[in-house]
Amino acid sequence: MDQLPGVAEQRLIDTHAHQPTAEFLEEAGGEMMQDAARKFGTDLETWGYEEMRAEYADAGIGRAVLLGWDAETNTGNPPVPNDYVAEVRDDYPDFFIGFGSVDPLKDDCVEEAIRCVEDLDLSGFKFQQIAQGFDPSAPEYEDLWATIEDLGVPVVFHGGNSTLGACSAGGRGLKVKHGNPLLIDDVAAEHPDLEILIAHPAFPWEAEQLAVCQQKGNVYMDLSGWLPKYIDEQVLQYAGSVLSDKVMFGTDYPMIHPDEWLESFAAQTDYDEATQRRLLFENAEEFFGL
Repeated sequence: MDQLPGVAEQRLIDTHAHQPTAEFLEEAGGEMMQDAARKFGTDLETWGYEEMRAEYADAGIGRAVLLGWDAETNTGNPPVPNDYVAEVRDDYPDFFIGFGSVDPLKDDCVEEAIRCVEDLDLSGFKFQQIAQGFDPSAPEYEDLWATIEDLGVPVVFHGGNSTLGACSAGGRGLKVKHGNPLLIDDVAAEHPDLEILIAHPAFPWEAEQLAVCQQKGNVYMDLSGWLPKYIDEQVLQYAGSVLSDKVMFGTDYPMIHPDEWLESFAAQTDYDEATQRRLLFENAEEFFGL
C-alpha cells in the first residue's frame, strides 16, 4: 500500500464516507443497519472523528467526502441532519468535503436543497434511492434535479443492490429496483449540466452502469462498498482502460476501512502508475474542483 502514488503526500481522496458515530450507524440506520451487520458479521461499534482522521492519515488519505442521510419518510428513521454535516465539516475543513441529503418524498426537499448550498455551503448531495424509496427517473422529482443543476453542485446516487435490510422479512420494505443505474441515465440525459457520481460497482447491474458512464459525459462512478477483490472483473478492466478518467476511489467507511480497501486494491490490480493516480485522486480532484 505504501507504494501507491499519492500515499506519502496524503493526496488520496475517499469519495464515499459516512459518520462513524451513532447519528448514522444507530439512529439513521436503525434496524435495517442492524440487519446488514448481522448478515455480514460486522459489529456496529461507534467512534469519533479524531480517530477517523488519524486512521485516514495513516492510510495516506488527505480528503474524504462526508455524506448526509435523510430517508425518514420511507424508513421512519431520523436523518443525519444537514446542519450536523456542516458542523463536522467546519470542525475539519481541510479534511471533510460535506455533502447534504434531502428526502425527495418531503414537500420541502427543493427548499432544503437550496438551503444546503446557499446557507450551509455544502458541496453537493447524496441520494440512496433504495432506502429513500424512490425512482429518480419519475417526473415528480424533476424540480429537484433542475434546482440542483442550477445550484451547480454534483450529486451522488446509489448504484446497485443495498445490504440494508439484508435477509429480513421483505427486506423491511426496501426495493432493490430503485438502485438500477438505468434510472439515473434518464436524469443524466435530461440534465446534462448536472454532474453525477454513481456510488459502488452497481451489483447486479455492473454492465448497465459501465454503459451509462461510457455514454454520458456527466456521469462518473466510484468503487466504494466493495473490496477490490470482490469487484467484478469487467468493472476493474474498464476502470483501467476506457473509463480510467471516470472512476474514483471510495470506501463506504466505516463499513470498509481505508487501509483494507487500499491493500486489496494493490493486491488485486496491476494498473500502471498513471492509472492509479487517476483512480486514487486525480479524477476526484477534477470532479470536486479541488
